[in-house]
Amino acid sequence: MMRAWLLPMLFLLCGSVVASGLVSNGGFGAAVVPLLLFALLAGLNSPLVFPRSIGAAEAQRLSEADGRPVVFWRPGCTYCLRLRIRLGRRARRAHWVDIWRDPAGAAAVRAANDGNETVPTVVVAGRPHVNPDPAWVREQLSRSR
Repeated sequence: MMRAWLLPMLFLLCGSVVASGLVSNGGFGAAVVPLLLFALLAGLNSPLVFPRSIGAAEAQRLSEADGRPVVFWRPGCTYCLRLRIRLGRRARRAHWVDIWRDPAGAAAVRAANDGNETVPTVVVAGRPHVNPDPAWVREQLSRSR
């Protein structure tokens, strides 16, 4: 769990250091902008941006029942963030599996990617798709029950 929050905490720490340096030089107003920028980066890279993650076994079971895609992701992945943002509100319809929290999910991704943990890996109807186009994933979400 701590690994998922490492990057957001580093962003906040860096923003605090930069802001405190600017405040010590007498620029309180100038310190606000970088602090807010680093806080935004921390938020975008945190697990809070993504829908609730479930285990790989549960995601597979639910996907077989409702036909929705399973998205394997990890915090800090810019491609995962891009997919999440481009899916918009539809992202909640997919089943999300954080491979850093679920060893079975990491194993499924490695099996689909020749031993690599390349994410996002989207599984639709039992077939894995590595870093698919967000428009294609939106289309798959529209087709699901």
